[in-house]
Amino acid sequence: MKYLKNFYKYRNLMYEIIRKNVKLQYRDSVLGMFWTFLQPLLTTIILVVIFGNVFGRSSDGIVNYPIYLLCGRLLYEFYSQSTKRAMRSIRNSASVIKKVYVPKYIYPVANVLSNFVTFCISLSVLVCFIIFFVATGKNPPHITGYILLFPVPILILLTLSIGVGLILSTLDVFFKDIDYLYEVFCLLLFYLTPIFYKISSLGMTNKFFLMFIKANPLYSITEMFRCCVLYGRMFSLSHFIYSLSFALATVLIGLLVFYKKQDKFILHL
Repeated sequence: MKYLKNFYKYRNLMYEIIRKNVKLQYRDSVLGMFWTFLQPLLTTIILVVIFGNVFGRSSDGIVNYPIYLLCGRLLYEFYSQSTKRAMRSIRNSASVIKKVYVPKYIYPVANVLSNFVTFCISLSVLVCFIIFFVATGKNPPHITGYILLFPVPILILLTLSIGVGLILSTLDVFFKDIDYLYEVFCLLLFYLTPIFYKISSLGMTNKFFLMFIKANPLYSITEMFRCCVLYGRMFSLSHFIYSLSFALATVLIGLLVFYKKQDKFILHL
């Protein structure tokens, strides 16, 4: 309740931090916010050209490979970027934290939410892809009423990113090496999450490795999102329960860790 009251009390500050982060992200670029649309578009085209012939076979059950790849890429990019910025948020705001009292958790949460704003804008690329393939009739996605459920996996991913961001921002104050270790972890996560491939296309028989991939919450979240947007069917209830439980547990752990260590931040900044 204390967190919720402070969150409401400092809501205007939260809004200003989010607005500042969004504005500064592309401040010195010529195209500005248009990069939010252009970057995922160009990246998807490159990945489709590279991996399309290998993993884009219709025999693997992929309805439309460009949309399949874009769904995974957008969700992964939001998670990785938001958690990385949240991780560095306390250290980057050290000058303010030393002078003015502000609930410190606002900084990692605001960094995740500012990335969520740009993520929502980048979803327009996915909308354009869907409209294009439906209009041309070439491998169109299966659009049904289940597409209205697409916010569910997105909100679970947002919750997961906030929880991970709180944990990482705490660790980064005490252990600077976590910055480099997390970069390696995100690279590993990129390949362990079925972004540009489908698990069945790998032809793996090692059950333990398959279980390891499926234990990744991003796998469940991505599959849920694709079910709604690409396949036009209800997502798996087991994926929903697992990813939601994992995200809520991560937020709870993040809040507990952050609350216990926040008073010592000033000694290490």
